[in-house]
Amino acid sequence: MLPHMAQWDQKEEFPLSTLRAAAQLGFGAIYCKEDYGGSGLTRLDASIIFEALSLGCVSTTAYLSIHNMCAWMLDTYGSEELKARYLPDLATMEKCASYCLTEPGSGSDAASLSTTAVKNGDYYSITGSKAFISGAGESEVYLIMCRTGQPGPKGISCILVPKETPGVTFGAKERKVGWNSQPTRIVHLESAVVPVANRLGEEGEGFSIAMSGLNGGRINIASCSVGAAQASLDAVIEYTKTRKQFGSPIAAFQHTQFEIAEMAAELLASRLLVRNAAVALDTKHPDTVVLCAAAKLYATRNCLQVIDRALQLHGGYGYLKDYPVQQYLRDCRVHTILEGTNEVMRVIMARHLMAS
Repeated sequence: MLPHMAQWDQKEEFPLSTLRAAAQLGFGAIYCKEDYGGSGLTRLDASIIFEALSLGCVSTTAYLSIHNMCAWMLDTYGSEELKARYLPDLATMEKCASYCLTEPGSGSDAASLSTTAVKNGDYYSITGSKAFISGAGESEVYLIMCRTGQPGPKGISCILVPKETPGVTFGAKERKVGWNSQPTRIVHLESAVVPVANRLGEEGEGFSIAMSGLNGGRINIASCSVGAAQASLDAVIEYTKTRKQFGSPIAAFQHTQFEIAEMAAELLASRLLVRNAAVALDTKHPDTVVLCAAAKLYATRNCLQVIDRALQLHGGYGYLKDYPVQQYLRDCRVHTILEGTNEVMRVIMARHLMAS
């Protein structure tokens, strides 16, 4: 991935062949059961994998993590028929998946979503729009959170909608600061009819399904930030050993050494928080939700600062696209926003602490 990272970013290429090669290594359905092609690994395994892959390309790895989240949701909440139909192709990434919760009018207030699914016999007719959808237009499978009942979270269901469903269309590809190796578009649904059998779980369980997916998603995205910070730290250590000013390599200056030591400490703390949250998710720890929120908050924020400090130590060269640190910075900036903003992570943590 690393030799192609800059090209995928600059040309906005979606590297499907690379993703399928990753799937051949078992990375298409990492923590899905082996029944339908999953790798049967743990959330900790997945965190280590996403961290490592992010040294090569954060944007591509982040999409892979979202695909894995969707595959797990289907594996956990889908019927046997639905799993048999879709999971084998998701595991090989012959089909890609997208997670569709956010709408133009509902971001952090996700429970206020307005996309509706009207039941008529054995079918749902879905109408609405989903915004900021990673993989939109390229993915073949869309997990749509939509309203099937009362206002609020208990009226939301999760329904699998295939790309070829009549009434499904896509907006123009968004022009983004980073994450350019994966397309982002609005998904429009206009009376898109799908079988009731495509629903994951029961009616009204969609919001809890979406949130359970996001617990893992937060660990995954935080892992991508950790990988990018590690790559940036490696790059700046090498750079400061060769860059000379005032007659010496800048690595010889105590300020540089202290900066790198601080960066390494923040990176280590982030990695440990993320892996601790992954173990909590694996073991169904009672504080899993808050531990995932804390890991996402701390790692995405502090790893972004590590990358920024690495760019600063590169000086003007760090601002050039010839050096990868600027791409790690652009790709990781969105990690404090998606999978629940870091402000929402603080709300989750504060609510938990105040209730104890």
